[in-house]
Amino acid sequence: MQRALSLAKDALYITSPNPRVGCVIVGPTGEIMGQGHTQMVGGSHAEVMALKDATANGYGAQDSTVYVTLEPCSHTGRTPPCTNALISAGVKRVITSLEDPNPLVSGTGIKALRQAGIQVDVGLMAEQSALLNEGFIKRMKSGLPFVRLKIASTLDGVTALSNGKSQWITGLEARADGHAWRARACAVLTGIGTVLSDNPRLNVRGLHTPRQPKAVIIDAKLETPEISALFNETSREVLIYCATSDTAKRDCLERKGAKVIQIPDKMEPGHVDLKAMLLDLAKRQINEVHIESGAGLNGNFIKEGLVDEFLIYQAPKIIGPGRGWTQWQALENLEDGTHLSFVESKFLGKDLFTRLRPSQD
Repeated sequence: MQRALSLAKDALYITSPNPRVGCVIVGPTGEIMGQGHTQMVGGSHAEVMALKDATANGYGAQDSTVYVTLEPCSHTGRTPPCTNALISAGVKRVITSLEDPNPLVSGTGIKALRQAGIQVDVGLMAEQSALLNEGFIKRMKSGLPFVRLKIASTLDGVTALSNGKSQWITGLEARADGHAWRARACAVLTGIGTVLSDNPRLNVRGLHTPRQPKAVIIDAKLETPEISALFNETSREVLIYCATSDTAKRDCLERKGAKVIQIPDKMEPGHVDLKAMLLDLAKRQINEVHIESGAGLNGNFIKEGLVDEFLIYQAPKIIGPGRGWTQWQALENLEDGTHLSFVESKFLGKDLFTRLRPSQD
């Protein structure tokens, strides 16, 4: 199962919107016959890849044991059911980490295998498998994507000088790690303020990835320029969420290839409803959202309790007055703040990386 999880990690950047799954087929005498992981959407799932590998290695899968990090699918989607392939191959036992949270599967794959006389055991290294697929699991269970917020700041919490200069606060190692987190996400999100001040591409650079995450812009008044660098990456989708019904601006941006979605906040006219936007992204099969934005939008996401994980890169610098990384109305009581728990901490070059999540206490 450790090998299967390693294979699932190899699929980290490619399977979206499908889960990251690895599979290892072991023969009756303990030899590894075949192995594989889920391919890009529309391609083969991990079980089929492992069966193909076993055949290529000169093995049949009769009486084998299959280790797979997620319940084999039992429905016909973009590909045929993996349960059928395993049953036809004559496997004896399937050991899976997790029951699939997808309502189209959710136990039916296990049931189909057992009805075919195959022994099925569930739960081995479940936590590790779940960590690889938090976005997929959350989307299936709650209808919301998993949201990460990334910050690069100095020790005194400054993300840019007062004049807007921010390149570069952190070093090469920290920036490379940030792009790795971008690559695993389904979408990279920012606000119109960042678009206007930095003209970002919001793509993955310096790291090989066969797919670029979608770009998502919160642009209430549709101020995104037609010449924005966002439109340079023609192989990925640009989604712009707005609060206005200005059809002329909408048509202009859609001619550039963007998809414009109007989701006004009923409680705050002129603003985009952030939770409704996330619900819409989930319907578009977005598992993980990676936010790199300014203080105002960061503050709104945090205030509404919509952030699942924080990625904080701190440079060993103190630069005094500048732009902070979060902003909202001043609190009256300390206990009203957002309380976090440390997940991990490590040095990346000279910079300190800390990963945190909202405290469950």
